[in-house]
Amino acid sequence: MTLNRRDFLKWSGAGVAAAFAGCATPPSGPRAHVVVVGAGFGGATCAKYLRQWNPNLDVTLIEPNDKFVSCPISNWVLGGLRSMDDITHGYGNLPKHGIKMVKDSVVAIDTDRRVVKTRGGASIGYDRLVLAPGIEILTDTVKGFTEAEAAGKVVHAWKAGAQTALLRKQLEAMPDGGTFVMSVPAAPYRCPPGPYERACMVAYYFKQAKPKSKIILLDGNPEIASKKALFTDAWSTLYPGMIDYRPNNAPLAVDGDRMIVSTEFDEVRGDVLNVVPRQRAAEVCALAGARNDSAGNWCTVNLATFESTGAPNVHVIGDSVGAALPKSGHVATNHAKVCAAAIVELLAGRAPDPIPVIANTCYSATSGSTAGYVAHVYRFDAVKGYVAQPEGGATAKGDTKNFGFAESWSKNIWADVVG
Repeated sequence: MTLNRRDFLKWSGAGVAAAFAGCATPPSGPRAHVVVVGAGFGGATCAKYLRQWNPNLDVTLIEPNDKFVSCPISNWVLGGLRSMDDITHGYGNLPKHGIKMVKDSVVAIDTDRRVVKTRGGASIGYDRLVLAPGIEILTDTVKGFTEAEAAGKVVHAWKAGAQTALLRKQLEAMPDGGTFVMSVPAAPYRCPPGPYERACMVAYYFKQAKPKSKIILLDGNPEIASKKALFTDAWSTLYPGMIDYRPNNAPLAVDGDRMIVSTEFDEVRGDVLNVVPRQRAAEVCALAGARNDSAGNWCTVNLATFESTGAPNVHVIGDSVGAALPKSGHVATNHAKVCAAAIVELLAGRAPDPIPVIANTCYSATSGSTAGYVAHVYRFDAVKGYVAQPEGGATAKGDTKNFGFAESWSKNIWADVVG
């Protein structure tokens, strides 16, 4: 099968997984109960499509936060292009789909009895459980980070919300001529191009408001991990001399009193410190026995259904999955749709789609009016996993057209997730 660019963009925007995997037929019989943990890009989408594709399912969505704050576009807040209100969305529409919302956190999972227990004391049974909790930031891998974070001297801001707003305030308070020190964790991590886009957005803000300032970008990887051509072009043409990029420089320690980040090679002083430590699947996955790769960091799953290889009847979607797919918001929504379709089929005693398809579209802003993209389609192969198809690619230079596409993408995907 081949896709032209128009079809690719159409299916990518609408959720290519739905196009290939969303033709499930509701079964008859007793109502099954699916519990979804985490109401982000993956969890909220999965809960919605479970109900859409089988209205006879009971679906409970457990989420401790009052609102959904989008990580994609959060870097635009740091650049002054958007406000926190622009990336914050309520969950009020989800109950309209017949989803039961529970504002709580999961503290225990009994996979034998198929019961989750919440911090508030509830015990909730399930036929199928979907875990979509995102990532856990390994702050203890950077010496001194926990203490400096508690003192407000360093943030990671890799979970959009309060730290995003705090980092913006710190940038605003920084003197012209100051230094912003930020880091990129060693792969794999959430949103591979995100740190490099953040450098662009902060540089854009500095260029407008603090032109004597500079950025030191400490990368735990040997080179730019995503969209290298796009970012090297932006840094050299839009922000010459402003961004000091240092590969193979993972932060080892933070001194919040002296405002210093230490690497294997240097002690780097900054006025604002934005250190992003390494990551792994969130703790709730470990509660289910699903954080089960060789290092105990990520979740291995049957990629046709996203059922855990270590915990039967438990599915894991989104950034917690250890697979050769980008950890992006768009991919998480596609995980969600493939998983939802598979659960509908499994509960009906039917075989799920053996060759689901996943798409990824990811835009990165390079200035206040330019952006570039990477986009690919992945088809499942039982032996090789998800294999990238010839369609798609990446831009080597940002432009205004893709900046407009990025704005439209964000509005459309937010509507799909919580609309």
